Amino acid sequence: MAKLSTHVLDTANGCPAEGMKIDFVRAPGSGEVLLKSVVTNNDGRTDELLLSADQMEAGEYELRFDVGDYFGNLSGERSPDPGFLNIVPIRFTITDPQQGYHVPLVCSQWSFSTYRGS
Repeated sequence: MAKLSTHVLDTANGCPAEGMKIDFVRAPGSGEVLLKSVVTNNDGRTDELLLSADQMEAGEYELRFDVGDYFGNLSGERSPDPGFLNIVPIRFTITDPQQGYHVPLVCSQWSFSTYRGS
């Protein structure tokens, strides 16, 4: 199924990253367009797809995960040491808009990884 989705796993605490802000941008750099800003739910996912089948277009995109704010606010108060990372940008290309793309982030305050899921 053609779609674009994401989710975030908090490896420092062993749970989904609930409440992380993500900005979704098309054509990052000069002339970029902010397509939407979303916040992860209690499962670390967004409540809506980033792009549904009818919105899929080939092109360059970027997800900007606000890791610093998420880890800085876990206790309900701003942490004096939220960690090393701030905004984690994941830039990727949709080459075939008929395919499903899933771009997860696995992170802690100090490291992250991603992969292309389906």
